[in-house]
Amino acid sequence: MKKILFALAISVIATVASAKLPPLSDEAKAKAAETKAKAEHGTKVAAYQLCLSQDKVAGKFADKSKAATPGPCVNPGAFVPEIAAAPAAVVSAAAAPAVAVKK
Repeated sequence: MKKILFALAISVIATVASAKLPPLSDEAKAKAAETKAKAEHGTKVAAYQLCLSQDKVAGKFADKSKAATPGPCVNPGAFVPEIAAAPAAVVSAAAAPAVAVKK
């Protein structure tokens, strides 16, 4: 019984290991890049909020005469997604013949 289960497990593992995923499409790559950019921006916002809260607590408990002033907190601003270069190239290529036809 153990030999059969072992052989079955090995065949399942070999089948899964030999399967390949298809390459990502351009849309999937763009969405992944946007998700990564949103996550990085979220990290910056979290660091900014932490900086503000640390300054607030330090302001309450620190002696004003002896306290060293920390650097200012930098607000990262609102998230602005980047426009992908590939769709812009497609739009400009599509617009070029329209301009050439115009007299």
